[in-house]
Amino acid sequence: MKTTLLLLFLGVSSYCVGQQLVYTPTNPAFGGDPFNYTWLLNSANAQNQFEDDSLGGLDALGDFSSFDSTLNNQFFNQGVGGNQVPQVGSSTDGNLNYEVYESNEGLVINILDITTGEQTQIIVPN
Repeated sequence: MKTTLLLLFLGVSSYCVGQQLVYTPTNPAFGGDPFNYTWLLNSANAQNQFEDDSLGGLDALGDFSSFDSTLNNQFFNQGVGGNQVPQVGSSTDGNLNYEVYESNEGLVINILDITTGEQTQIIVPN
């Protein structure tokens, strides 16, 4: 009886097949398939519960959005032959204080937000 069980066990075990396990990463940053990138990014964005309020778009610009339209009117809407530049000197528009002057680098526009104290400098080369 023991011999038949032993022969049966050896006969069954000889038919078992083993295989080598190979790890393949999913993330393309670690050698995975590059087509998984969009799926992983969309999955991460769908699970993200946080929003960055500092990226509020044009509403976050406040008074600078009106300044943007003013610059567009002065520089880009003049046409190809327009040579008008902002007037040299200081001016105030709402919460923004402008200072325009010529320098060796070109036309310099300093913008100061009076309420927050933030400063911006724009240099238009000669």
